[in-house]
Amino acid sequence: MDKLTKEDLAKLVRSVFPAKPGDKKLGILVDIPRRPEADNSAWQARRRLAEEWAGLLRQAAPDIPLEEVKLLAYPDVGSNNADLPAAAFAISGRLPAGASGLTAAGKEIPFSSIFEKVQLFLAPTEFSTTAPLKNAARQYGFRAATMPGFSATMLPALRLDYDEVSRRVLLLQERLDRAASAQVSFLVDGEFEFRMFFDLRFRKSHVSSGRFPDKGTAGNLPSGETYIVPYEGEGAEPSRTGGVLPVQVGPEMVLFLVQENRAIYVDGEGDAAIEERTKLLAEPAYGNMAELGFGVLGDFGLPPIGEILLDEKLGLHVAFGRSDHFGGSVGPARFTSPASVVHLDRIYIPAVQPRISLESVVLSYADETSEAIIEKGRYLVF
Repeated sequence: MDKLTKEDLAKLVRSVFPAKPGDKKLGILVDIPRRPEADNSAWQARRRLAEEWAGLLRQAAPDIPLEEVKLLAYPDVGSNNADLPAAAFAISGRLPAGASGLTAAGKEIPFSSIFEKVQLFLAPTEFSTTAPLKNAARQYGFRAATMPGFSATMLPALRLDYDEVSRRVLLLQERLDRAASAQVSFLVDGEFEFRMFFDLRFRKSHVSSGRFPDKGTAGNLPSGETYIVPYEGEGAEPSRTGGVLPVQVGPEMVLFLVQENRAIYVDGEGDAAIEERTKLLAEPAYGNMAELGFGVLGDFGLPPIGEILLDEKLGLHVAFGRSDHFGGSVGPARFTSPASVVHLDRIYIPAVQPRISLESVVLSYADETSEAIIEKGRYLVF
């Protein structure tokens, strides 16, 4: 199995977190299953990986340089991008198999204290911590690379030419920051066309290049995307985002009717459509169009591996749900419970949604010009 050596990890940390005065401590943050039945082999392997990385980085600390590397564990929060619990546990030995063993395995420390004293974080977790760590990073000034669902199959993505990745995501950022809207066209089963209009007014885009040179920042690793939150209508006028968004769920095609940046109805006759309608009724905030993202790693030959952390970086994706961690207005308070908070990406590449073809993406600018940046699933701007 492909593994990172002590030298690889030291190089990775120096690359992801360019040295800043005051960088003394790095925390490896991992979630532990609350319920044994919720555990799985991939999660177990990730926890073993976290233990291994902690040991190797402790050996490599003088070379990075760092004074301390902490292995920090907490009970899982049950869903992607839900808020973290009040505290985590500093683990000196092995991670426990379940959250009930955390008290015996380590010392409990409030997250507020951890965030005040640790400057850098790697977070290879089961449930994504991107949203809460982005918000906390802005408050406390630390830097964090979130790695939800990370596995050994993602290691090739850590070895890409990130100078070229950065060049591409910055080219997209320059265009999205000028754009007032994006018109996205899809073709389902080779014959049925659907269109989505995304209102990009009043918003700035963000880049995820795999590098975090600035304090107070957090984001995914591996990385390679530019993303923007469509205008959600929190201002003086309603959002113009609307249309029909097709989503393939398993073999089924589900159609989301979107008005004013929110899915208000789900069309389809199969079990997937019924399930999506149920979600939308139970959690209206789930229907929020939370992100329009443009991944660039597909051009580097990386295949999808079934983990959103990497797969979303391969091409266009649209996210449902929480957006406040990206500068939007929909946060945990809009959901019925912390466990219900979600930020879910739908990825439009043939290997993930083979019944859907991404036909085009056209940006319209404030000066009334327009530009096609994608045609037939391929970027035109690199």
